[in-house]
Amino acid sequence: MTRDASIDLDFADGTYRFCLRYGELMELQEKTDAGPVWVLNRLMLPTAENRGWRVEDIVHVLRLGLIGGGMKPSDALRLVRTYVEARPPMECLLHAQAVLSAALMGAPDEAQKKSAAEPGSQPASEASGASVKPSAQVPQ
Repeated sequence: MTRDASIDLDFADGTYRFCLRYGELMELQEKTDAGPVWVLNRLMLPTAENRGWRVEDIVHVLRLGLIGGGMKPSDALRLVRTYVEARPPMECLLHAQAVLSAALMGAPDEAQKKSAAEPGSQPASEASGASVKPSAQVPQ
């Protein structure tokens, strides 16, 4: 069974699909000179050891995520230049975290879809009384 690892996010001027598959992860690695887990650690937990995230980490994750989600590279570049590079980096930090996390760990709703497909199963969050979020959205 394969997993999609895509995530739909409200970003820039609409809702877009992001996905980092093997090819995009390889390019991310080349562009950032770091493995995807290292980049995620920089984005999530800036420390003295990893020297914190770099603005290009955010730019490359989002641009490659849009391309992996099906957008033409030229359109992805235009969108990132307009809504990422021309804005304060912190505005897009959560988006980059969500996109790279979905690529490495799966999208948050994938486990729910799998559980719902199994007869007689109930998602763990429902069984524990927690609310189920209908889609993976990152606040802006």
